[in-house]
Amino acid sequence: MQHTAQIRLTMFATAAALFALTHQAFSQNPPQMAERFRQMSRQSEAKGLAQPFVGIATKAGTEKGIFSIKSTGVSTEATRKAAEMFLAALTPEQRAKSVFPVNDDEWRKWMNQHFYVRQGVSFKEMNDAQRQKAFALVGAGLSAKGLKLTQNIMKLNETLAELTNDHDFLGEWFYHVTLMGTPSATEPWGWQLDGHHIIINYFVLGDQVVMSPLFAGSEPVKATSGKYKGIEILQEEQKSGLAMIRALTDAQRAKAILTSSKTNNNNLGEAFSDNVVLEYAGAPASQFSAAQKKQLLNLAALYIDNMDAGHSRIKMDEVSAQLDKTTFAWIGGTEDSSVFYYRIHSPVVLIEFDHQRPANLTALAADPSKPQQSHIHVVVRTPNGNDYGKDLLRQHYLQHAH
Repeated sequence: MQHTAQIRLTMFATAAALFALTHQAFSQNPPQMAERFRQMSRQSEAKGLAQPFVGIATKAGTEKGIFSIKSTGVSTEATRKAAEMFLAALTPEQRAKSVFPVNDDEWRKWMNQHFYVRQGVSFKEMNDAQRQKAFALVGAGLSAKGLKLTQNIMKLNETLAELTNDHDFLGEWFYHVTLMGTPSATEPWGWQLDGHHIIINYFVLGDQVVMSPLFAGSEPVKATSGKYKGIEILQEEQKSGLAMIRALTDAQRAKAILTSSKTNNNNLGEAFSDNVVLEYAGAPASQFSAAQKKQLLNLAALYIDNMDAGHSRIKMDEVSAQLDKTTFAWIGGTEDSSVFYYRIHSPVVLIEFDHQRPANLTALAADPSKPQQSHIHVVVRTPNGNDYGKDLLRQHYLQHAH
């Protein structure tokens, strides 16, 4: 697995380098760059979707029987109504390009990189009323914290546009919304927000919700100038990760730290990584004290609490139930100034936090070849076949002919 992971990371690093060269070569010709971006997007999709969806699993394969269709007692009516109102606010042309079947591969067509050509209607082409309806849809499924994070990431993309003087492909409104299926109280459906540094996949079946894959991040993570000066994100996730590794005993820390050297990007669950084979590694939570277990759950909750409160509680119950099968892994240093990667891995959740190499802001980096605290990516996945709610959808199809 480590060899496979290294190959994957090398491929991503090579792609990033090629992208930088492409951006430099075409930066003075937006139409030419747009065409090049379309070609790169098609290539990424062809490789990423070459294999059918299986889900993140170990070498032994996906565990069966983990997820089931059931009532949670937490209403999804607000999300359904918000989706219906959003669709009603779109023009026929906008609706036609924004709605896909619930089992469409469109779910899997997301990518963090800003060059990726996305489907659906973008905030940039929406009028003010449509934007309000779009934010109402996103906000109905998220907590106030999750909505604020989403909007702040969009604003930091405006900061990035200011810093790079690239308003053709970067900015606050370069984010697209698509819907899969028809909003329903009983039938499966969902929505996706896709753009640079924020991707949310939100699947709904009755009163059940699966909000993964979730991708969040930014470069920079703090705006020190410009229109949105003062905004910052993911600082609590950074500090709490450090607090977690420091809370371990020496023996536990020795197991958790896979390597103290971090020279690359380490996330494994980013775009087109639906079928990553990932073994459990690091310190087993089954050997944690009660206080350490509570701290690990609180760290996981920082990510899961981006969902609305009711469904976040349901998800955290699942995570708690699998705690003794959970591991905590770390790459990098443990000082306040260190760059690092950590992950929480269980049968029902995979959470990754990663300090990344400079990408769009290489010109401002002291050393563009090294990860920086100013560039963060986080990913939340549902292993064992239930990203995008696919295992629930599979079970639904078995129970109901379509």
